[in-house]
Amino acid sequence: MKDKNNDKVMNYPKTNHSYSSRCLPVLVTLGALALQAFASISGARASEDNRAPDLPSPLCDRLQVQPGNRVAFHVYALGVQIYRWNGASWDFVAPSARLFADAEYHGEVGIHYAGPTWESNSGGKVIASRLESCAPEPTAIAWLLLQKVSTEGPGIFDHVTYIQRVNTAGGLPPSNPGPFVGAEEDVPYTAEYYFYRDQH
Repeated sequence: MKDKNNDKVMNYPKTNHSYSSRCLPVLVTLGALALQAFASISGARASEDNRAPDLPSPLCDRLQVQPGNRVAFHVYALGVQIYRWNGASWDFVAPSARLFADAEYHGEVGIHYAGPTWESNSGGKVIASRLESCAPEPTAIAWLLLQKVSTEGPGIFDHVTYIQRVNTAGGLPPSNPGPFVGAEEDVPYTAEYYFYRDQH
């Protein structure tokens, strides 16, 4: 059952999926992940820097974006990866995160949810599909290269061509079985998303 108070406290973007009722552990873990990510990110750049992230080579070389595309901006995500128990394993359902302008999670600029979709505060959106992945950190979800499927509305996501998800922390499927088929679990994660545009 959806916990309205939980939604209010966590202030995550709404999806069609219910949230875990264990609000406090998720908040505590998110706080720890945020501190860990801020302390340990080696490839992070300031959001106004507009330089591509440092990718571990050769492990993540396939995440390089096609020549002619340059970073337009990047954001810092704080949220959860939602999983559903199918009776034998955890299936990924969707991300649910808030997007911020800096590594200390100031200046909320949008949300991230199923699609995968990134939506700005002004309503502009980009939907992308996964092209490549690498896993430089075994305790965190993979780093990704995604390509734009569609964009909608003006603003920061207009004309986006590629997206990289890097510097991830947390977000892996639960290690324990679910209590019943259909049970959902919210696993806290942080990441950075770099958005590219074609410069031609």
